[in-house]
Amino acid sequence: MAIAKPAAKPANPRFSSGPCAKRPGWAFENLAGAALGRSHRSKAGKEKLAQAIDLTREVLRVPADYRIGIVPASDTGAVEMALWSLLGPRGVDVAAWESFSADWVTDVIKQLKLPNARSFTAPFGELPDLSQIDFDNDFVFAWNGTTAGVRVPDADFIPADRKGLTICDATSAAFAQPLDFPKLDVTTYSWQKVMGGEAAHGVLILSPRAVERLESHTPAWPMPKIFRLTKKGRINEGIFQGETINTPSLLAVEDYLDALKWGKSIGGLPALMARCDASASVIADWVAKTPWIDFLAKDPATRSNTGVCLVFSDESVAKTPEARADLAKTMVAMIEKEGAGYDFGAYRDAPPGFRIWCGATVEASDVAALLPWLDWAYAEASGLAKAA
Repeated sequence: MAIAKPAAKPANPRFSSGPCAKRPGWAFENLAGAALGRSHRSKAGKEKLAQAIDLTREVLRVPADYRIGIVPASDTGAVEMALWSLLGPRGVDVAAWESFSADWVTDVIKQLKLPNARSFTAPFGELPDLSQIDFDNDFVFAWNGTTAGVRVPDADFIPADRKGLTICDATSAAFAQPLDFPKLDVTTYSWQKVMGGEAAHGVLILSPRAVERLESHTPAWPMPKIFRLTKKGRINEGIFQGETINTPSLLAVEDYLDALKWGKSIGGLPALMARCDASASVIADWVAKTPWIDFLAKDPATRSNTGVCLVFSDESVAKTPEARADLAKTMVAMIEKEGAGYDFGAYRDAPPGFRIWCGATVEASDVAALLPWLDWAYAEASGLAKAA
């Protein structure tokens, strides 16, 4: 059945899961105060970096005794620093249910070759059985599975009296979901995600327990310079005061500061999380009334409010994964050609479908404007598939 092409388009058609849409009202002029052409070690450069750390603590509500550092190589770099610097004294349990957390399994088991390492995995759309985790061990996990749209509902499964460290990749959860910091010893994210900043920089947040491990444990392997968090057996405090390991982009730092100031101005963390929830709710209402689409994450309690992943529920048109992948790609191409939505296809390793970013910088009204285009593209493309 043909559907008329929608008349309205999203005001901002950018739905990429990273780098993500800029915050509402963003303009290059907002970055006029950047310390361009200055050394990051200058007074001006250090002040910008320290301000980014201080605003992060305020907006994200990081405990006062936790350290916050800006580190190289986005969230991936932050996670790698933690794994290479902290693991070794205890056994390690790693949970994975999507592409990036699967990389941490590879690091722990195949690269670091740690003894007494166990992995707990689940297919896309599901969580592994977290009751099997031994918290006498260190535990590595992603709070929000960016490529599967599945998150942990809370940190209640982590005991307060654990003996091991918890290392949490929170890159699509920070500023969007309530992170339970007392249960997290290491928290990492990239500001390109929920805050819509520019890529290449990661944030590493350490609890006092993680600092104690850093100062009491010497890794058995050589440590590249960009991973080194200690000097002469003590934590390098400069990293957590704005003295970065390598040269950061002060333009990207200014952009992050702009996003943090915006987040603070609209009401801080509760307002940022509410914006994510609002956009995800728009999609949930649409899925409930649309027979051909469904969530990849079947359990609403574990469903992400940022990277919302969708799959075809109607397989009568495209019966094989290959056919569904072709259909999804065709639909994305049709909508992008119309300028009604960009970069919302499923991640390459995920089941065929769509991933619509609903982070805090996205307007719920833009998500609502995208969905009729999906209905239109499905009607058009599935008609072609039936004809074939």
